[in-house]
Amino acid sequence: MWKQENTAYAEDGVTLDRQISTGGRSMPSDSVIAFVGKGVAFKGVITYSGTVRIDGSLDGEIHTDGGLIVGPEAVITAKITAGSVVSEGTITGDITATDRITLLAPAVIQGSLKTPVLSMEEGVRMNGTLEMAESAHQAVSHEPKLYAVGPSNRPVKRVEDKRDEEE
Repeated sequence: MWKQENTAYAEDGVTLDRQISTGGRSMPSDSVIAFVGKGVAFKGVITYSGTVRIDGSLDGEIHTDGGLIVGPEAVITAKITAGSVVSEGTITGDITATDRITLLAPAVIQGSLKTPVLSMEEGVRMNGTLEMAESAHQAVSHEPKLYAVGPSNRPVKRVEDKRDEEE
């Protein structure tokens, strides 16, 4: 799953050329629109589109349809709603991700996780609950397919019986 050397976080199986090094690992930097550096403390609500990397501390809320990258020395106490979350740091609070959550050692998570896809590396500590919610593209139609009887197995349309309406 994750190797210690030359590890790259690749979304949808695509290898990214430009990377940010984080404790011997690499993460994508192509779409990072903001950076909260080590030693910076922020308190409040952050709302953005794109990807933000946090290496400092944050107390509040994070809302985005994009990504959140949490560095190994980051300390976040927040309610997080994001498209995807990649964390090596400490997060206290509930995390909801519409795409995926990736936890890399030495991440520490205290709170509930809700996501359709979870990846957790050995060495991560998590105390809380996990709900594996279906994403929109994973939802499967529960309508059964109907097939014609005979030499052709093509799907057929369901036809309502008009006789019931005439009576």
